[in-house]
Amino acid sequence: MPADASAPAKSNLSATADELLEYYRMMLLIRRFEERAGQLYGMGHIGGFCHLYIGQEAVVTGLEALRQEGDQVITGYRDHGHMLACGMDPNGVMAELTGREGGYSRGKGGSMHMFSSEKKFYGGHGIVGAQVPIGAGLAFANKYRGNNNVSFTYLGDGASNQGQVFEAMNMAKLWNLPVIFVIENNQYAMGTSVKRASAETHLYKRGASFGIPGKEVDGMDVVAVREESREAVERARAGEGPYVLEMKTYRYRGHSMSDPAKYRTRDEVDEYRKKSDPIERCKARILDGKHADEDALKAIDSDVKERVKAAADFALESPEPDPSELYTDVLAEAS
Repeated sequence: MPADASAPAKSNLSATADELLEYYRMMLLIRRFEERAGQLYGMGHIGGFCHLYIGQEAVVTGLEALRQEGDQVITGYRDHGHMLACGMDPNGVMAELTGREGGYSRGKGGSMHMFSSEKKFYGGHGIVGAQVPIGAGLAFANKYRGNNNVSFTYLGDGASNQGQVFEAMNMAKLWNLPVIFVIENNQYAMGTSVKRASAETHLYKRGASFGIPGKEVDGMDVVAVREESREAVERARAGEGPYVLEMKTYRYRGHSMSDPAKYRTRDEVDEYRKKSDPIERCKARILDGKHADEDALKAIDSDVKERVKAAADFALESPEPDPSELYTDVLAEAS
């Protein structure tokens, strides 16, 4: 196994009933949305690439709990969960996936290239690691403006080996920028395991040579993600510079919809689903703490399914972009 699928949640971590139910609802929304996106892809309604976030929901949900107004989010191409977590409308996200006018990029960006300046979500980037220097740039803007906002810059374990990532980390430390480098280590860079691709498999050490502190976090436990990341965010807000968080997580599906994932066994995936599923672990916290009963959780799931169905209906009913859209948002004219 690439990681310990049976690692228990830390007993000293706690959350209120309202918090746990909110996290449960968000993770379910991401899961059900991604499941529906996979179905629409299989039916031919989504073209191009489509990278699903199923299994990794606790990472972005836990970190979102630490975001404040004005904080930015930027990530790679496995991005639908990040969009939903930061409050983007599922209707607009699904419409963009299907290339419709009602999408966030008016149907021109697709899965990997949609943005929301309102929600401070800056993509969705198709080039591996390309978002990391941009995330550092967002943090530079925060420091230049003198605010206390933080740039949450997500990347994968494969991207953590890219040269531009190290360049961005070096500059972030030189200028003490308020950026959190979140490495979502789902164990496989496309089809290659971390052990085969990285000489140093403890990815939280990526910033060590620049003097950037790091921490390994159980990315399958939403409360652990929130609490173990708090120090990093508080340091950045206080002007103490960047931080590297390695989220040990796992994706259940292939790298993209075209990947049969034959490089790992069914037993491996099943073990993660059985022992470490982030939604089931959150559900167990809720039930064990008597914060809600099974019927209440089923009602949440039913409500989420209806919301996702409405998003799919909206997307398929939304018209395709007018051909004139080919010439919009191509360049900015300066006076």
